[in-house]
Amino acid sequence: MRIGRPNQAAGKTQVVVLTADQAFADQAAQTFGASDQIALKVIPGSLVRHDDTLDLEGATVVVIDLDNATPPDVAALERLMARIGAWPPVVVVARGFDAAVARTLLQMRVADFLVKPVAPVELVRTCARVAKEPASKEATEAQIYTFLPAVGGAGVTTLAIQTSMLLLNSGPHGKALTCLVDLNFQNGTCADYLDLEPRLNLGEIEPRPDRLDRQLLEVMLSHHPSGLAVVAAPNRPAEMRSFDPDVVTRLLDTVSSNFDYVVFDMPRTWFSWTDSVLLGSNKLYIVSEMTVPGLRHAKQLVEAIRERMNDGPKPEVIVNRFEQKMFSSGLRRSDIEQVLGDAFAGCIPNHYAIVREAIDRGVPLDEVKPGNRITQELAKLIVPRSPPKGAAAPDEGLGKKLKLSLAR
Repeated sequence: MRIGRPNQAAGKTQVVVLTADQAFADQAAQTFGASDQIALKVIPGSLVRHDDTLDLEGATVVVIDLDNATPPDVAALERLMARIGAWPPVVVVARGFDAAVARTLLQMRVADFLVKPVAPVELVRTCARVAKEPASKEATEAQIYTFLPAVGGAGVTTLAIQTSMLLLNSGPHGKALTCLVDLNFQNGTCADYLDLEPRLNLGEIEPRPDRLDRQLLEVMLSHHPSGLAVVAAPNRPAEMRSFDPDVVTRLLDTVSSNFDYVVFDMPRTWFSWTDSVLLGSNKLYIVSEMTVPGLRHAKQLVEAIRERMNDGPKPEVIVNRFEQKMFSSGLRRSDIEQVLGDAFAGCIPNHYAIVREAIDRGVPLDEVKPGNRITQELAKLIVPRSPPKGAAAPDEGLGKKLKLSLAR
């Protein structure tokens, strides 16, 4: 198999399409053949059939039709991606949206994923976008921080927002691309806390999850003056909102593919997509309050997560609103450490007056009181010591990134 850079002197975009579907081959020929700036090469047959003989020399972008995405085809694609590395970019087309296949494709770092039937304009736009990306661009991934409540009212949203602000300002040369995602679609409060209009319309995505791309995501993002991007849906407190997992996973994977850091504010209810979110997290924090029932629930949740997902991130417990008074008979830090053991991450002090003012004004805690102890203690747990790009450890790499759908 020959692989090489496109011929810049020719001044044309070299598109290679591999497909065993004659109808898709005809569509590609009709779609790309009308342009003098595009050189199209259609290779008939399946990827398994060609495998090591596939000639990609000079290709600017490769479109591979996996059709029904059989295990042999997926295995052949994995071998191909291992050989070609970062160039040329590969766009995968499949007949249906399958989350398991999508997770595998994400691990392979394919450039994008489309579902048949593919509109000609969508195919052209996708190929043009991935072809424009610099060949020298290093593979990047979002670092994902997930906050899960052990009990109601533990302050998860406040900690998620403040974590987002800390990560936003942790970039080595300015602000890092950071997105806060409110996954409580029924009665989330992230947008309210930040005085923003929630713009996420899940009803628009639900009929065709595969059409969600960066452009559509931008329409549904809310932007805080600090530079933080927020994904939040309008509240529907009187209805139980249940969505196809494909809708949620496609949304989350699109977000994770376009930001350096992503922070998830999770609902307490366990949904069909919750496992996927937790498995894809780099950091998983369970937030509890400083009460015996709160600590008991946190410990039970830690044990349940460890049992459900052996390969997932290590759950860590943050005890929020911690107060330690002298001569008090209440819980002490040593009691917390004894109950939670190695799952104990740390305590966040109780300064509710600052938190309440920040919520009422829709601003970060540091704007109310710079250098407050809540931010200081949270920063010790959250802020990375090195930039996110290209710095993830092997066990926190793309394989542990949000393994949901493909939206690169």
